Amino acid sequence: MFRAALFLVPASALWALLPLVASRRLGLGSSGYGLLLGALGAGAIARVFVLSKVRARLPATGIIGLAGAVFSAALATMILVRSTVAVVIVLIPAGMAWVGMLATVNTLLQLFLPRWVRARGLSVYQMVLFGAQGLGAVAWGLVADSFGLTRTFLVAAGLMAVGTASIRIWPLVDTSRMDRSTVVRPDPPVALTPEADTGPVVVRATYSIPVERELEFIRAMGRVRMSRLRTGATQWGLFRDGEQPRVFEEIFVVASWEEHLRQHRERMTATDRGYEEQAKALSDTPPQTWHLLPTDPDRQ
Repeated sequence: MFRAALFLVPASALWALLPLVASRRLGLGSSGYGLLLGALGAGAIARVFVLSKVRARLPATGIIGLAGAVFSAALATMILVRSTVAVVIVLIPAGMAWVGMLATVNTLLQLFLPRWVRARGLSVYQMVLFGAQGLGAVAWGLVADSFGLTRTFLVAAGLMAVGTASIRIWPLVDTSRMDRSTVVRPDPPVALTPEADTGPVVVRATYSIPVERELEFIRAMGRVRMSRLRTGATQWGLFRDGEQPRVFEEIFVVASWEEHLRQHRERMTATDRGYEEQAKALSDTPPQTWHLLPTDPDRQ
């Protein structure tokens, strides 16, 4: 989503200001503007025949980098030339890059997101998609009004180039080895029977870690932390016992008992379970887990 926003905000300059390019730069009317939009559409259609071949040769990171480079070059070129034919030719690869980028990100999200959170994840992606275009259009309109079309397109092209180059620093995480299948665990063995809305629930797990495994354990618990927060925890902490330095305690908070049951029944993936098992394997003894339920003193 971050990578999509870096692309969409500068790319929105093209969609927002293309009517002005047609009328002011090229002296075209409504038919000419339709021709430019048609060129973008033709590129989008051509993408169907090209993208499959590109995917066979490049990973997703490479496709996103290529799309950004092509669109950046298109933004700069179309504002520096005054030939309608040249602009039409430039807009065809721009249309290919636009749809190729969106199709790649959308596919990555659908393949990566676990089933239980896929709809919500895609809805957030839609917010990023349309929000970046809407806010970007307003911003580029204000910039163009103050500094002119040429400078605006060149700035947008520069931002697109910088955002594309940043993929070397912030590459996409390789998720190909992550198993997103759902793992169902037994419900927590508690003596009480909490109501579904009982909460917040505090979960405490104790680990006994030898000195030589401490750093490895802390790194492993960093992955466990992200897993807990992804699946419903609102707070998480790892603590060391002051009286028994080998004892570490993981404490996390879940909003309700129902939310914690969902962590057990439907939200843990096989990859999450692997992170948890790696941390448990570093403990000398099997970790002990307690579930702390809220008690209201005013009701006593």
